[in-house]
Amino acid sequence: MKKIALLSDTHSYIDDKIIDFIKEADEIWHAGDIGNPDILNRLKSIKPVRAVYGNIDGAELRAVLSESLYFNCERVKVFITHIGGYPKKYAKGIKQKLKEIKPQLFIAGHSHILKVIYDKELELLYINPGAAGKSGFHKVRTALRFNIDADKIKNLEILEMKR
Repeated sequence: MKKIALLSDTHSYIDDKIIDFIKEADEIWHAGDIGNPDILNRLKSIKPVRAVYGNIDGAELRAVLSESLYFNCERVKVFITHIGGYPKKYAKGIKQKLKEIKPQLFIAGHSHILKVIYDKELELLYINPGAAGKSGFHKVRTALRFNIDADKIKNLEILEMKR
């Protein structure tokens, strides 16, 4: 079993509440718009990190991160990208990638809106962790934790913080 901490849209900001929340995880996943490379380095000093770059991330982050990640965690196939849309409104080209890859878990950021939706058509769980940073229109900052146990995704926890 793996305990995952999931962030997105930190936009160069991370605070002690988020750090305390992610310390309990085995891995940290970040769905882009990290902002400052120092944030990525700080996360890496806490736990192993899997991250993608987002549209605000500059050359330094793009040099070390990919636009998308595909991997297995336990027996769950995972696809992470920053701009992915969401079920019934996927971003251009994403639905076709999802059909090709056939992940059980699709993670995207960008919208700053926390969403967890099961896509019945593609038989996958979609998660957008919202925005952990202060930049943007969102009124609540969010981060998630969940477990992957063999082929099951369970025990989803939400951290909500005032902006």
